[in-house]
Amino acid sequence: MAVQADVDLKTVTRVLDSFTDVVSGVTAKGETISISGFVKFVKVDRPARMGHNPATREQIMFKASKKVRVSAAKAFRDAVMTPSKAPRHVRGVFPILEDHAKKAPAKKAVARRR
Repeated sequence: MAVQADVDLKTVTRVLDSFTDVVSGVTAKGETISISGFVKFVKVDRPARMGHNPATREQIMFKASKKVRVSAAKAFRDAVMTPSKAPRHVRGVFPILEDHAKKAPAKKAVARRR
């Protein structure tokens, strides 16, 4: 992301950490967060319900619970399913730059004893 946005890596890291904190905090309070064209975060209260153990067919009561539903927006799904609609990257974003990939690992010096 730092390469794509042409900003410092520390800035990108701080922004992503802040984004995660805000989304987690707001969603925990029960509010919906929607990022237009990308994703939607919703806290869902699931009521208690009856189910069964598939191995023994024994009836089981599932307790009420709270879950997070993350839904991809239509524009994001379309971009993933039809690569021609996906945004283009700046050179060097992906795949990793060839210069770094081609470098051989440094060889360790072997101490010889006589």
